[in-house]
Amino acid sequence: MTNHDEMTGSFDNDDVAYEGRPSYAPHGPTPFDGDLGTHQVTLRSPAELADALPYLLGYRPEDSIILVSLHDRGGRGRFGGRARLGIPTHSDDWAAVAQQLAHGLVTGGERRGARPEQIVAYLCQEPAKGETGRSVMERLQPLAHQLRVACGRLDVPVIEALCISDGRFWSYCCGGQGCCPDEGEPMGLPGTSVLAAAAAYAGIQVRGTLRELRARLMPLETAMAVEQEVALDTAGMSLVPRIFDENGRAEVADETIELAERLMRRLAATAPVPDSAAADRRDDDLLRADEAAALILGLQDRTTRDRAAEWMEGDEAGPALRLWRALARRCVGPYAEHAAALLTLAGWVAWSTGDELEAREALAMALGADPDYLFARLLHQACNEGLDPESVRRCLRAERVERTERVERAERAERAERAERGGGAEREESVGPPDPAAPAPVSPSPHVPEQRHRRRTRSGTSPLTTTGEGHVPSPSARRPRTSAANGSRPLDAGRGNTGPRTAGKPTTPRRRADRVDAQEVNVLRADGGTPEGEPATGDDVM
Repeated sequence: MTNHDEMTGSFDNDDVAYEGRPSYAPHGPTPFDGDLGTHQVTLRSPAELADALPYLLGYRPEDSIILVSLHDRGGRGRFGGRARLGIPTHSDDWAAVAQQLAHGLVTGGERRGARPEQIVAYLCQEPAKGETGRSVMERLQPLAHQLRVACGRLDVPVIEALCISDGRFWSYCCGGQGCCPDEGEPMGLPGTSVLAAAAAYAGIQVRGTLRELRARLMPLETAMAVEQEVALDTAGMSLVPRIFDENGRAEVADETIELAERLMRRLAATAPVPDSAAADRRDDDLLRADEAAALILGLQDRTTRDRAAEWMEGDEAGPALRLWRALARRCVGPYAEHAAALLTLAGWVAWSTGDELEAREALAMALGADPDYLFARLLHQACNEGLDPESVRRCLRAERVERTERVERAERAERAERAERGGGAEREESVGPPDPAAPAPVSPSPHVPEQRHRRRTRSGTSPLTTTGEGHVPSPSARRPRTSAANGSRPLDAGRGNTGPRTAGKPTTPRRRADRVDAQEVNVLRADGGTPEGEPATGDDVM
């Protein structure tokens, strides 16, 4: 959500004390006044606070810990940043996760100049087989306590902690005052709360569940996956040796960009499908396995990936995002790490077009596929910091213009050279045979081989460069790894490589830092970001 609701009110916190913080009033109905853009909203109870969660996130969370910060504005609280992590399976990890999440939310707010004064915590998990919603609430109660302690140590009290399970909610801050029934209170029907009405009026929609959103980017598990893995094996045997060759690498880059453009036109020519799952199945049917394999391997090259990142706005953005999603779904079996490049492209286009929710999830999944993928790390942090993607777009636009001008200059020079050589031949014919006693004429400059110009197609091959805004963040290069057996089958995703990986041990590896230029992060600092360090959480911080 672009605009955050304002909240005022207090809840009891009788079992945890915080230094410098007074005890809170007994738990009960308290008004939460706020606005949704230009629409005034009043949340009057914990029930409405529970119903508000999907509209704060933009989706219905599952198996999640969520912290929402509140900022005092003249005695009224305004929703600020949100942080989410999956609930760890083992309770031994709960204390560390609570500390990480609280620290990430508070320090993230401090970096943006808005340290939270209070926090609302949510635990969302559906019952396992044989469980009830109440048993889920009781099992997660130690986790809720860890969250309150971790936030209290940072001097930011948790004024409400809710467990949402099986269509009901419970408050961990009730303290047995008798205001909340043991069986929990039922959640309102979706779309019937006061915030739901205001969100609908403002044109804000909830995007379903987090699982449904991630399913659009997960590897296929159908019969198509077997065919795709075979196609990736086959493509690797022909493409990888060419990429390792200096001339062949440029040719593969051009072929990759041309194929991607052709597939984007194919996707754009199809009629829209309103259901996202049906639309993804339709897109999967439009891509042949060999086409997908060629693109997946070709886009492991850093410079090729950067060229593809230029399809980020206007009529190009929609087909590009659909293509990157479809290719991420084709990274099956041992090629799962190859998805890092495609998920990063999907996250970048989503962020560029204003869909921060999908951007965060795609970039988080890219880091899950390859934690060292620098482009994903920088974009993920920039998106979480709330920076404006326009600075990155300006750099990409400038590179596109510069590359086009280079190609045009090269073509003009080639035409001029051909004309000069042709004019010289005509003069020789008009003068007649040369005088044997005359000195030998000076030969013109040797003709630039046609191969060199084929390597400079309309898209070009150079990496993104500094254009006033700083270098666009992109992973540094590392020497590709080749197999001792055949050196042909790709195994790992490009972790900032300039070429794809192949199975087996690395040849002479180079440290990633050798290719990281300080200018790569300048574009993220332009709007006040602080690229140093890791993202605050392993999933998303909003």
